[in-house]
Amino acid sequence: MALQINATNPEHPALLLELPWHLPLEEWPEEYLVPLPRGISRHVVRYARAGDEVIAVKELARRPALREYELLRDLDRIGIPAVDPLAVVTGRTDTAGEPLESVLITRHLGGSMPYRSMFETTLRPATMHRLMDALAVLLVRLHLAGFAWGDCSLSNTLFRRDAGAYAAYLVDAETGDLHPELSVGQREYDLDLARVNISGELLDLEASGALHPSVDPIEFGTEICARYTGLWRELTRTSVYPAGKHHYIERRIRRLNDLGFDVAEMQIEHASNGDTVTFVPKVVDAGHHQRQLLRLTGLDAEENQARRLLNDLESWMATQDDYAPGDPLGARPEVLAHRWVREVFRPTVRSVPPELRGPMDAAEIYHELLEHRWYLSERAQHDIGLDTAVEDYIRNILPKARETLQPTDD
Repeated sequence: MALQINATNPEHPALLLELPWHLPLEEWPEEYLVPLPRGISRHVVRYARAGDEVIAVKELARRPALREYELLRDLDRIGIPAVDPLAVVTGRTDTAGEPLESVLITRHLGGSMPYRSMFETTLRPATMHRLMDALAVLLVRLHLAGFAWGDCSLSNTLFRRDAGAYAAYLVDAETGDLHPELSVGQREYDLDLARVNISGELLDLEASGALHPSVDPIEFGTEICARYTGLWRELTRTSVYPAGKHHYIERRIRRLNDLGFDVAEMQIEHASNGDTVTFVPKVVDAGHHQRQLLRLTGLDAEENQARRLLNDLESWMATQDDYAPGDPLGARPEVLAHRWVREVFRPTVRSVPPELRGPMDAAEIYHELLEHRWYLSERAQHDIGLDTAVEDYIRNILPKARETLQPTDD
């Protein structure tokens, strides 16, 4: 079989042809590789450069490679946080004509870390709780979309900082299946696997001395179940309200929004006696603040980042002379939002030297600056202003944090 590259972008095959497909992945020369931290995998995985992009290359058999490629494309279409599939390379042979395994190629998720790299310096229990929160949200989103993961674990997840919390991304879909809807048994099977896998991974870290002494691996494995169950219940439970109390429904929707979910469809039923209203959120999706920020400004950020940036945007808009909500003669929110991007967001981010940013993207940098401004203002008992906060952040914070912000070699 001749070498064949199936790619999502017509430009990728030409770039990928420059890579040494005649060599097993373990034997690729250093000149092609990018030294980024890798998690544990049952397959050989390497990071390489293709043109201006950093890609993850995973070696596996042809059929599972093609299947995972299609599953990742499906997840991308329905907006699930997962690595971005770029191509599958099949028909590989070595210089003697012997067949080599196919490879799946995904785009490297910038600023992300596998959990083992995060534990190179012992994580505090509070940070680990945030990781469990992120993983629970990811699993709930997958299940709401009808995706049975089949191997939920820390090893199959990448974590990226999201405004002081973490966002979790699926990195291995090989064992997954997409269905119109999952049964209770399918969800419970995934959840039980998550509990066993996470406990095992933490026990392994404990044996290596990388786990905080106060952390119980078994309790933390069980914690994912409790966090998942609480979130699932809030998103899918039926609520019964007194008739006429429509603000109760609004309150429920706002609570879902605060969890990062939108109510895309609702089922509201009135009781026969007219005394109660039953409210069921039929379809929910994550990313309420993400979509709002993207719609207003064109900025693509993580959910918690987007929430913080929107708060700053709204505060800034309130100071503008032409801001008049409800007044048809006032500036539209989209106009003010783009002015904020041009006059506030971009100049502020650009004031941070690129060599000090590490892997932080623009939204995370701006969030960090807002946090620092709040801290300094609290200490000074008055608003010190963004410019002063930026100067202090560059001078006193970034130089100390630079090493921890940069990814380490595996």
